[in-house]
Amino acid sequence: MKREASLAATLTVVISGCGIRDRTLPGQPAADSQVMRPDKVTAFARLYDANCAGCHGAQGRGGAALALADPLYLAIAEDATIRRVISEGVPGTPMPAFAQSAGGMLTDQQIDILVKEMRGRWARPEEFKNTVFPPYSAQEATATGSGPGNAQHGAATYTTYCAQCHGADGGGGAKGGSVTDPVYLALASDQALRTAVIAGRPDLGKPDWRTNLPGRPLSPQDISDVVAWLVAQRATGQAARQE
Repeated sequence: MKREASLAATLTVVISGCGIRDRTLPGQPAADSQVMRPDKVTAFARLYDANCAGCHGAQGRGGAALALADPLYLAIAEDATIRRVISEGVPGTPMPAFAQSAGGMLTDQQIDILVKEMRGRWARPEEFKNTVFPPYSAQEATATGSGPGNAQHGAATYTTYCAQCHGADGGGGAKGGSVTDPVYLALASDQALRTAVIAGRPDLGKPDWRTNLPGRPLSPQDISDVVAWLVAQRATGQAARQE
């Protein structure tokens, strides 16, 4: 025992003498290398990049899904709406439920951070002080007398406002892709179609409801009608998705 104690003391002296007492020994993790539990992450950039950027694009633009860094979208969609979609997802579409209560990975606090920071970083309410917005949802449109839409009327509306970019039959044109592609319509909810008509896709050059034709914005009824026409293009039996 004395020999072992002496050897330990000698090693301590040698290590100290070599100046590595305060250094990390081989195989020992650094003090700052601890991996943070996913439910403890509160930095917006980390939350957004890990959960949203894959579909909505880096910095909220340029992804396959709608641009979240669009001030117009943030002007028409309330916090409660954005929070609900993040939490519950949109069944039947690529948008999953992220809330832990719905089987996802995010806590309520993390979802609140995403909603708050998206609005704080990307909203521009001062740009829309004098703007009268059309109803965001079909339910709001119905409540205010411009919905549900009429698909036959929507066909004429499409020809007037949309065909110059997306083609006469919606199959794609010189300035825009197909809006009647079965895969696209199968993946897009009714509300996603309505949001695209209202807010456009500024990151992709798609105009909003005010600028399809100069001086001739789409009316609330026009919006409901053209969305009804788009929904009617889905394959027979395709379930409607309202979110």
